[in-house]
Amino acid sequence: MVQDDGKTLFDFMPGRAPATEIDPLDRIKVEGEDKALEAKVLEALKTVRDPEIPVNLVDLGLIYDLVVGADGKVYVEMTLTAPTCPVAGSLPGEVERAVRTVDRVTEVQVNLVWTPPWHQDLMSEEARLELGLL
Repeated sequence: MVQDDGKTLFDFMPGRAPATEIDPLDRIKVEGEDKALEAKVLEALKTVRDPEIPVNLVDLGLIYDLVVGADGKVYVEMTLTAPTCPVAGSLPGEVERAVRTVDRVTEVQVNLVWTPPWHQDLMSEEARLELGLL
């Protein structure tokens, strides 16, 4: 029987950072909920753009999960359009930096995941219009 070692295509690509999937037990724990802070974090995330596609990551559908606690802790789960994306090693860091610019954010954890795979149906209507896909 073949065992899954958890490696992805990314692990075999020279010069590429591996996906940073976080064990659910190591996921940041947030206290309470703060919708106003969440809105500010979402706006900060909208400033990060994919350099190859002139649309922000939120409208592209690359942000899979956003948890913002009243304690200022933020968890972002994101993906990329493809594992071979040339900015795979830097885009999660850009996301973290953007979130850290928001007042009252105390801690940020960004988790890069590959499942479910990204597809165009995850894009917002605005993104599809901007890219001429509607």
